[in-house]
Amino acid sequence: MTDVTAVAAGAPPGIRIRPLVRGDWDAVAALEAEAYTRLGLSEGRAALESRARASPDTCFVLDGGRVAVGYVLALPYPLFQCPDLSHGEDTAFPSGNLHLHDLVVAEAFRGRGLARRLLRHLSATARSLTYERISLVAVGGSDTFWSARGFAAHPEVPLPDGYGDGALYMSTALPVTAPQAPSERRRG
Repeated sequence: MTDVTAVAAGAPPGIRIRPLVRGDWDAVAALEAEAYTRLGLSEGRAALESRARASPDTCFVLDGGRVAVGYVLALPYPLFQCPDLSHGEDTAFPSGNLHLHDLVVAEAFRGRGLARRLLRHLSATARSLTYERISLVAVGGSDTFWSARGFAAHPEVPLPDGYGDGALYMSTALPVTAPQAPSERRRG
């Protein structure tokens, strides 16, 4: 039984979203490998860490109590461009666009709305940091998930090699005002 499976079996009632920290990287790398290896898209820990270093304020984990059970990595990137999976990031780009590079929830925790929670949290954070848009590359047939959350496809945008067949660049505008993420609401 993996650490993630053990947490799922006795999952605490409140999985919380918090900033990604150094001690999360073993779990994040394992989650990334689990999600992307079968698609031939696993980048490895060093590349993931480089993307998080480019924008630590926009990278979060789902904290299951003993281990991260999901994560999101996002970094500023020019609109209609995306990271090349063959290498890491050396610097952050000044941009009004925040590129959602990875959003993964452990298989044992899927179907509970946690990906939507991560996306709401990232969107609220992006608005607070004055980003105007969020972009991503949908892989493995995930474009329907993203379309349902307001992302529009941009099939005209060329992608670097390595994203796989059917990969699709997508983006959405961030509303100027929107409700805060649930974890950020004040409790009365």
